[in-house]
Amino acid sequence: MKPSAFHYERPADLQAALGLLASGDDTRILAGGQSLVPMMNYRLAQPERLIDINRLSELDFIRDDGDVIAIGALARHAAIKASPLILKHLPIIAEAYDWIAHAAVRNRGTLCGNLCHADAASEMPAIMQILEADLVLSKVGSSRTIAACDFFVGVYETVIAADEILTEVRIPKPAPCTGWGFEEVAMRRGDYAWCTIVAALQLEDGRITAPRVAMAGVEDCAARLATVEDAIAGQAPATRLFGQGADAAAEAAAPTDSATGNAAYKRDLMRALLPRVLSEAVSRAG
Repeated sequence: MKPSAFHYERPADLQAALGLLASGDDTRILAGGQSLVPMMNYRLAQPERLIDINRLSELDFIRDDGDVIAIGALARHAAIKASPLILKHLPIIAEAYDWIAHAAVRNRGTLCGNLCHADAASEMPAIMQILEADLVLSKVGSSRTIAACDFFVGVYETVIAADEILTEVRIPKPAPCTGWGFEEVAMRRGDYAWCTIVAALQLEDGRITAPRVAMAGVEDCAARLATVEDAIAGQAPATRLFGQGADAAAEAAAPTDSATGNAAYKRDLMRALLPRVLSEAVSRAG
């Protein structure tokens, strides 16, 4: 199929793009287009207008801003994966990209576009949550910053308003003693995740502090696993502890039945992956 008719705009700067968004028409932003264009071809998305932001070079950056790494709306997946700043400060992102899409898609797609698409099986929404990223949403005359944990609402649904653009992601640099883990089950690398578990934590005096654990591909959107975090915070790492946390998280989850597995299967994946991810994070923190 082909997309339905739409108006095409290609502004020269961010303010012009924001002005177009403020008009109130049914509008979508085009950056990489790796998700949006196929949806338009199948007419799952039928916007009246597209705003192509690929001329906005001001949004193409991966920058060290002191305590945070800032990533602009036009930073491509491939550039982020290869960035020395990401490899040094946020290696979990670089490792996760080995599982995300394929080279052709990563060369064109953007992190901000991926987050706005909010696919339930996407890995980056979960990773942004455990990294406690802040998302900068801009509109004419103002901007607001929202935590990644508060950004995702449901399948393909976020809190971004119709007149806003996600212009920047700001990720705090983890403490030197932070360990992280990433595990995923999919048909093959690059396919949609059946279950992704990610975690970051620190060790102090042999006990776990600041645990952050999240999942994707299980429920309607990526989410933190507070049940696990509460169970392991302040505890000494132990296989039994991680297993109990995984059981509690699996029971508390609300998996959706889908082509990638029913609810019971997804709970089993959580029970299998969570202890591995936590053990990886402890090993790296140590």
